[in-house]
Amino acid sequence: MSIMNEFAIQKELASLTNWIYVNNSIEKDFIFENFTEALDFINKVGALAEKMNHHPEINNVYNKVKLRLTTHDAKGITQKDFDLALAVYLIS
Repeated sequence: MSIMNEFAIQKELASLTNWIYVNNSIEKDFIFENFTEALDFINKVGALAEKMNHHPEINNVYNKVKLRLTTHDAKGITQKDFDLALAVYLIS
């Protein structure tokens, strides 16, 4: 899978809400009512990631979850990252 250039990344980002391009990745912060809801979201993302064989970096502090997507084996952002971001949108 080929890495995307910045123009293609920005074009894809325009179709996603509140995702940003930073440090060779796309990231989004999510805020939930409490830890239980945040953990439930993380578990749903984990199931998606396994199904899609594309695993995000996940950071959680209480009710806040940050997802960071990059395609490590390609050393950059690929369509896989945007496919997972869209799938996350559909479950959130």
